[in-house]
Amino acid sequence: MAEDVKSFSDLKTTLIKAKQTEPVAEAREQAKSSRDSKGRSYATGKRKNAVARVWIKPGHGRITVNGKEEKTYFARPVLRMILRQPLIAANRDGQFDVVCTVAGGGLSGQAGAVRHGISKALVVYESSLRPVLKQGGFLTRDPRVVERKKYGHPKARRSFQFSKR
Repeated sequence: MAEDVKSFSDLKTTLIKAKQTEPVAEAREQAKSSRDSKGRSYATGKRKNAVARVWIKPGHGRITVNGKEEKTYFARPVLRMILRQPLIAANRDGQFDVVCTVAGGGLSGQAGAVRHGISKALVVYESSLRPVLKQGGFLTRDPRVVERKKYGHPKARRSFQFSKR
């Protein structure tokens, strides 16, 4: 903007050029800074009461959960399928090693939390995957949680049997 502007069209073209170059440079800087010194990207995934801390790095497709292999930690094939869904949707299955720690909830909630964390970490690592993962619904945190118990009730909504007499 330091150059001399002689007409409105010159001003318009210089503003357009400035807008086009600045976000590209900022996006490149953010993409570089999204990885740590070891080339990993980090994200946190949540579902129900489970919280997963997920690190991904280029590798051979190994998934480690709380220091154990995925087949040992998640014995059911359905849970292992849930873990791999974002990688398959992004065509990156077998390209990244995933290391995660999960706490809270049950196995199903933990698998959902790891899936959410892997999806977010993939977007941090490679921002061009965001539209694919967003369309698949992998970036949306499942907000459903257990309803609290109310006083005067045996459960959250269950009531005692009504008797008129």
